[in-house]
Amino acid sequence: MKKLTIEDKTFNLQDIKQLYPAVIVKTGYGDETTEMSLDWVDRESKGRVDIVGYGLFVIISDTEKHSFIYKKREEMDESIALVARQIN
Repeated sequence: MKKLTIEDKTFNLQDIKQLYPAVIVKTGYGDETTEMSLDWVDRESKGRVDIVGYGLFVIISDTEKHSFIYKKREEMDESIALVARQIN
């Protein structure tokens, strides 16, 4: 069975329902944050959102989600490159 390791967590590839990167932005309500598409932020945000970080998210089930959070996009991009090498 093929495995995928991100930081210190290992997953069975067949168990992963969704794996995606996203930008973490403030919602405008206190300290609340939400995930947004990297594509949308790159194309449309034009500085209108307050980016607080970047994340790589692994969805296993409706109740199991693992989040790997990075302060800089470059850090997330490095993690994505490591994931890509493991999958290919």
